[in-house]
Amino acid sequence: MENNEVVISKNFIENIIEKDLAEGHCESICTRFPPEPNGYLHIGHAKAILINHGLAQKYGGKFNLRFDDTNPTKEKIEFVESIKADVAWLGADWEDRLYFASEYFDKMYEGAIELIKKGKAYVSDLTADEIREYRGTLTEPGKEDPYSTRSVEENLDLFIRMKNGEFEDGSKVLRARIDMASSNINMRDPVIYRVAHMTHHSAGDKWCIYPMYDFAHPIEDAVEGITHSICTLEFEDHRPLYDWVLIELGYKKTPEDSPKQIEFAKLYLKNVVTGKRYIKKLVEEGIVDGWDDPRLVSIAALRRRGFTPEAIKMFVELVGVSKANSIVEYPMLEYCIREDLKMKKPRMMAILDPVKVVIDNYPEGQVDYLEIDNNLENPELGKRQVPFTKELYIDREDFMENPPKKYFRMFPGNEVRLMNAYLVTCNSVEKDENGNVTVIHCTYDPESKGGNAPDGRKVKGTIHWVSAEYGKKVTVRLYENIIDEDLGVYNEDGSLNLNPNSLTVLDNCIVEPALMEAKAFDSFQFVRQGFFCADYKDSVEGQPVFNRIVSLKSSFKLPANNA
Repeated sequence: MENNEVVISKNFIENIIEKDLAEGHCESICTRFPPEPNGYLHIGHAKAILINHGLAQKYGGKFNLRFDDTNPTKEKIEFVESIKADVAWLGADWEDRLYFASEYFDKMYEGAIELIKKGKAYVSDLTADEIREYRGTLTEPGKEDPYSTRSVEENLDLFIRMKNGEFEDGSKVLRARIDMASSNINMRDPVIYRVAHMTHHSAGDKWCIYPMYDFAHPIEDAVEGITHSICTLEFEDHRPLYDWVLIELGYKKTPEDSPKQIEFAKLYLKNVVTGKRYIKKLVEEGIVDGWDDPRLVSIAALRRRGFTPEAIKMFVELVGVSKANSIVEYPMLEYCIREDLKMKKPRMMAILDPVKVVIDNYPEGQVDYLEIDNNLENPELGKRQVPFTKELYIDREDFMENPPKKYFRMFPGNEVRLMNAYLVTCNSVEKDENGNVTVIHCTYDPESKGGNAPDGRKVKGTIHWVSAEYGKKVTVRLYENIIDEDLGVYNEDGSLNLNPNSLTVLDNCIVEPALMEAKAFDSFQFVRQGFFCADYKDSVEGQPVFNRIVSLKSSFKLPANNA
C-alpha cells in the first residue's frame, strides 16, 4: 500500500461524503480522531484512526488529532504521549493539527450562556439519581424538571456562580431544554455542564465546571471545521442531540450541513480483553508488565510484539466498514501479520529446546561457512554466511529414540538433511541418569554439501541446526491468549478467565550469531518456529530478547470474497 492509504471498497461512509461534496454541503473534507486521554489505545481504535485518516487522504482533505480532555478525573499526560506515538506509528499524519478540547472551554462556556439567554438551557438542583428518575424509560415519557421554570436571569446568575465556584460538586447542573417527552431519551433535557472542583491536566484550576461530552463534542468539531464526525454505533442515538447543539448555536442550519455525524460498527475481537479497567487491573496486579505487554491488544502491545502498521491496515481492510456489529476471530489478525512479514524478513535458524549433536567423522576444529539464502522466496534479501562445525544443536522435538511410523526426522539408523548443510545419519545417543538424551552421535556424508547426495539418494527429513561453537544463548518468549478461550473472557463475578500458559519464557535458546545484532523491533522468521521480534524493553545491545509475534501455521482461511 502506498502512502499508508487505507483502501476500502466503496462503503456507505464514502457514499455519504461523495453526496455531500456533490450537493455542496462541504467544499472539502476534514476528519478527526478524538480520543480521551484516559488509557492506551487498542486495536478497535486503530480501525477508527485508519478509517478517518484514510478518508481524508482519499478525498484530498485534512485529518486532525484532538484530545477530548473534558473530564479531568482519569486523564494523564502519559496517555496523551502514548496516543500520539500510536497514531504516528500507524501512519496517520495530523501535520500541524494537534488540538485539545480543553482549548475550547471558553467557547463552550459562551455557547452555554447563549443557550440560557435563548431559553434553551436551565440550571437544575436535582441530584443525578433524581434526574435519572425524572427521565422516564424507553416506554414512558419523562417528567418536567421542577427547576425548568427558572427565568433566564436566574439561570444566568446561577450558572455564573457555578463557574465562580460557589456550589459543591453535584449540587447543580446545567440542562438543555429540549423535550422531556421525546422518544429519544438522549433528548430529554440532557445535562450539558456539571460542577467538578478538580485540577485539569492542562487548564489547571481555571475551571470548576466542565462540559459533558454530548455538548462539547459537536462544538469541538465545528470550531475545527470538521465536516464528517465519524464515530461508532453506540453514538447513533446521540446524533439528534449533536445536530441540536450545532443548530441552536448557529454552527449549521440543517442536519445535512457540516459537521455531520456518521456511525459505523465497532471492531470486536473474540476472546480478547480491551476494557481499560480490566487492563488497568492486570497492570496493577503485576499479571502483565504494563499496558504494552505483548499479550494485550493495545496498539503499543501489538507494536512491541512485532506487529506492523501494514498488517493492521490489512486487517482493518478485511474487516471492512459497515453498520452491522460483528465479532472477528483473532487468527484473522495473525493471518495479516504473516502475510506482511513472509516476504520481507530473513529466515534464520534458532533452536528453542536444544539438544547437542556431535558429528563423529567431521574433522576436529574445521569450520564450514555455508552460504544460505536469507529468504528463498525473495532473492532481494540476499545471502549470509553461517558457520557449520563438528558440534551442533538441534531442537529436541526433531529427535526420537523410538519413533512412530511416518516420523521422518532424526532417529537411530535414519539419515536426514541438515538444512543447507549435509546429510547425516544418527548412530547412537548419550543419556543422563534420568534417561534423558544429552548427546546424539551422527556421521555425515562429506560429498553431500548443500544437502544433496551425489548418488541422488533421497531423504525425507530436513531439520534446522545451529553451531554449538558459534551459536549464542538468548531468551525467547512464547505467547498465547491471556484469556482461557475454553472458558470465555469473564467469570460470573466479572473477573477474567486467565490462561495460566499465556507466557512461556525459554532462557536457553541457541541462535545463529547474526541474530545477536538484532535491534529493538527488528523481526525475523525463525525456521519452522514462527516470526519473532526483538523486544524493545528487555533487549540490550548484543543481547536481544525475542518475542514470538505469531506461529507459522494457522487454521484461518481468508473468506472466499476476499481471496
